[in-house]
Amino acid sequence: MTAAPPLDTALLDTALSDLRDHAESWTAVPLAERIGLLERMLPRIGDEASAMAAGSASAKGYEPSSGWAAEDWVTAPWALAQTVSAYLHVLRRLAAGKDPIPSRAVRTRNGRTVVDVFPATASDRLLLSGFTAEVRTLPGTTHEQVLARAAGEYRGRPGRTAVALVLGAGNVPAITPLDILHKLYVEGQVVLAKMNPVNAHLRPHFEKVFTEFVDAGWVRFVDGGAAEGAYLTTHDTVDSIHVTGSERTHDAIVWGTGESGEERRRTDTPVNEKPFTSELGGVSPCIVTPGPWSTADFRFQAEHIVTSKLNNSGHNCVATQILLVPRHWDGTERLLAEIRRVLRELPRRGDYYPGAADRLGAVTGAHPEAETFGDETCRVLVPDITADDDTMLRDEVFASALGVVRLPGEDAPQFLRAATEFANDRLPGTLGATLLVHPRTERAHRAAVDEAVDALRYGTLGVNCWSAFGFLLGYTPWGAFPGHTRQDIGSGVGFVHNAFMLEDVEKTVLRAPFAPAPRGLFTGSPSLSPRPPYYVTNRTGLTTMSRLTAYTADPRISRLPGVFASALRG
Repeated sequence: MTAAPPLDTALLDTALSDLRDHAESWTAVPLAERIGLLERMLPRIGDEASAMAAGSASAKGYEPSSGWAAEDWVTAPWALAQTVSAYLHVLRRLAAGKDPIPSRAVRTRNGRTVVDVFPATASDRLLLSGFTAEVRTLPGTTHEQVLARAAGEYRGRPGRTAVALVLGAGNVPAITPLDILHKLYVEGQVVLAKMNPVNAHLRPHFEKVFTEFVDAGWVRFVDGGAAEGAYLTTHDTVDSIHVTGSERTHDAIVWGTGESGEERRRTDTPVNEKPFTSELGGVSPCIVTPGPWSTADFRFQAEHIVTSKLNNSGHNCVATQILLVPRHWDGTERLLAEIRRVLRELPRRGDYYPGAADRLGAVTGAHPEAETFGDETCRVLVPDITADDDTMLRDEVFASALGVVRLPGEDAPQFLRAATEFANDRLPGTLGATLLVHPRTERAHRAAVDEAVDALRYGTLGVNCWSAFGFLLGYTPWGAFPGHTRQDIGSGVGFVHNAFMLEDVEKTVLRAPFAPAPRGLFTGSPSLSPRPPYYVTNRTGLTTMSRLTAYTADPRISRLPGVFASALRG
């Protein structure tokens, strides 16, 4: 076997040395200039948007004009522009002498303190009508503590001067720049970002977006694989680490590999004790509550579920992997029939992420009865999982395979209790979950729905909204449900994004209309929102997202008619 060439660390060492030399200067940058840096960043995002989206589409194997490319606008330029806008909203409040979040947004419910974080602006209410988000805080947190602890970096409790290492993810383009922004603006640290080889082609675009930060020595981008990552995680200049990836990645960094690494994990004797935050995925469920669904409801929610599976070919940390459905509800087979229809009718595309074919092969090998759509290498549906040790209940597939588990329950309350217990106790991971419930069902069984929302142990819970939407908004903290330890890391520790810079976060609860306008008027979820542009079935998603990105990067009112005209045709 040919030995690997020696690792050339000169560029890595130089980047870290530059960051160390300039770390204190970032700490000294006043609030007004930090705001100015973000204001000047927005038009650069607009300038690079088309190239970023086109590069992502090409890497996945389709044309930038393909309908699939709508997701590339969502998960690169729009997510970045939206999060920068969220930080600007909060920082401008601070510059005006206000609390980062209005006192009226902090309230007490059933003895717990919750914070309304979305919508935050008039544009939010207009462009995402009917979408809301609240942050549940840890038990015992008071109204006064929420207000006093928020945005400590700007209110007399700055973080220590430090060099942070961000190990970028290879799936969703915006992950890396959003993690950089969090380290800079929430924790006050300068950043070395190592691009993942899968999307390293985006580095030149990110360097242009962050050009002022790069020129000032506050951000550096480098390329490299596992060897470079291993070198950087143990470098004396690196003070903290944030990684998006898998549990295996975390354990290799903290404990090492092989039997010796496992022994160190058992004895809690890590090889790396640097402060560490992480987002590591898991097996994400979508819970389907029985109710009075119409034919249109079945079709719309099938599109919703398939979107949560096929967005980015399933290469998402919160891609729906397990569909929890009522065993005795007559709607279950109707819903599955609609899911099959959507899977069958969508244009073909491949699973591009490394190892996807092997992971899908493990699913189909364990399930000869699995149904495939598109071709034999993607879009796998396992319609009835019954074994307790099924591979789909144990391992994150990170590809386009969807499994179905039928649970008991003669009515909505019984089913919700069974589904909550199954999701909490049988599925690994606590990053995100989705709960679908008809408004009339929720009104009829308010206590049972509230009990499920309270009890589900996930960092983001989407009610009639795929939990991944919480990744995009900027205002919403993104991370695993608290409680993981370095010895049992699960879906990770810590929260990122979080533009209001809240502390004591337990989870975020998102809500969206059960049905789009105007049909929502008849289901009890009225809003102005049409079919969301990120749905894989949206006919005008690409145009809508490109126009929405342009507006978010340069919010001129004259851009809005074009956004609405496209969105309404979706």
